[in-house]
Amino acid sequence: MRKYEIMFIVRPTLGEDEIKKVIKDFGNILTTNGAKITNEKNMGQRELAYEINDFKTGYYYVYNIEANDDAAIKEFDRLALISKDVIRHLITKVED
Repeated sequence: MRKYEIMFIVRPTLGEDEIKKVIKDFGNILTTNGAKITNEKNMGQRELAYEINDFKTGYYYVYNIEANDDAAIKEFDRLALISKDVIRHLITKVED
């Protein structure tokens, strides 16, 4: 099993229910593609180090996952790049 940490920032102009839906949808993308979510953490709204797409803040969220292959990671990455709700994401492979 490979372990990954995925951090992504949701745009701050969304309502609370919309933010929860985005987080749930991206969690479903991971699980339907064979990944297991071992931990998830809502870090709340934070100020960005620099402006991204005219946003100065964003809602940070972190998933820790385990996966046998990189299919879930590739699909998450592809959809996060397309999504207008995710303004930035970072996928890191965690070494044991």
